[in-house]
Amino acid sequence: MNHKREKDEHIERLYYMKEKETDSTDALKTAMNGNMDFGLIDELSSEDMIKLSADGSKIKLTKKGADYGRQIIRAHRLAERLLYDVLGGDFESGACEFEHIVTPELVDSICILLGHPKLCPHGTPIPEGQCCRRSAKTAHSSVIPLSELKIGQSARIAYVNCKSDQQLHKINGLHLRPGVTATLHQKYPTFVVECEGSNIAMDEQIASSICVWKGLDPL
Repeated sequence: MNHKREKDEHIERLYYMKEKETDSTDALKTAMNGNMDFGLIDELSSEDMIKLSADGSKIKLTKKGADYGRQIIRAHRLAERLLYDVLGGDFESGACEFEHIVTPELVDSICILLGHPKLCPHGTPIPEGQCCRRSAKTAHSSVIPLSELKIGQSARIAYVNCKSDQQLHKINGLHLRPGVTATLHQKYPTFVVECEGSNIAMDEQIASSICVWKGLDPL
């Protein structure tokens, strides 16, 4: 592992703990258990990425470190979205490689391509980028929940927002995956869509988790 990647992964680990509001004392213990040596701690501290308490018992990201960690996490979760929705690959291991080699500009381009997704395939929030904020001010989203389609309307599935791996596997089992065309036939008492020759019934929660391209003719 090269030195930059090693530093990135420690910043990433601390950012995850920041998201979970982990106590800074526990954060230090976890960092040390992850083989974060004192030399690396001193280096990140000198770069104003992390801050240690006066007695050395607590650690936390500075604003600079948090901003940098946010970029890494954003790249990782958008890579998961890209690999899962478009390429159909191993989105976890592939995203780990991806996050260290892309520029912020490329990450924004991928975000725009995917329609500014809010969640990764695991259902974890994707940090918002400048492209997301600009889009919100200048245009309506190109992606809407399947539940907002009109009866008889067809659309291509863009991506799926899942709150858990269990829900992700359930939707995969229904063959509702990015790129296929779904036609909404019914909304009450359950949602019924036709997809690849099969009629599929689902509740509103699942229908709202499936995002489709708005205003695009199905392939």
